Amino acid sequence: MAPVKVFGSAAFTNVARVLVCLEEVGAEYEIVDIDFHVKEHKGPEHLTRNPFGQVPAFQDGDLMLFQSRAISRYVLSKYRTDEVNLPREGDPEESALVDVWLDVEALQYDPTMSSVFFQHRVVPAVGGTLDETIIGESVEKLRKVLDVYEARLTKHRYLAGDFVSLADLSHFPEAHYFMEMPYAAVLDSYPRVKAWLEDLFARPAVKKVVSLMAKDFSG
Repeated sequence: MAPVKVFGSAAFTNVARVLVCLEEVGAEYEIVDIDFHVKEHKGPEHLTRNPFGQVPAFQDGDLMLFQSRAISRYVLSKYRTDEVNLPREGDPEESALVDVWLDVEALQYDPTMSSVFFQHRVVPAVGGTLDETIIGESVEKLRKVLDVYEARLTKHRYLAGDFVSLADLSHFPEAHYFMEMPYAAVLDSYPRVKAWLEDLFARPAVKKVVSLMAKDFSG
């Protein structure tokens, strides 16, 4: 069976989200880089893969998918075993809680994290001046999100319950970059959140993808 293809560099958080799921289930995959410098992501070939001209795109035989969380669900469902059931399929309550916290990650956590990253890393990289006002506002929004997370993680080891799931893993790409920035000190006020993140970053699959992210970001 040919390995699945992931289009996009591991340095992109949405690509990293898919890669960590593939690593968790031990699936074979090939990363196909998309050259943003020459606007390959907006070219006709890539637009057939992702009509919004973004990454990732994902190919498994004749199946082509885009949107990282949908791809992640597909990967974890296709390669699910009794030992590796990160969507918690088979248990409606647990599966619903995974979906709840995956939505929270997408709608509450990710926007604040990505706003800080964009201002701190991307804006200066393209010759702009970072806006500390935007960063400050985003960090304050993040605090409110982390208040909810801290309360949840006081009751359970992971977000959906006392089991690791896709809901947890989906947080790591943005957290990886955030923890390298000076604003990461905000996490010191949230010991349960900090311990949860440390737990995630200790997973072999996460370590592998972090190494790919570092390689692609520096390259």
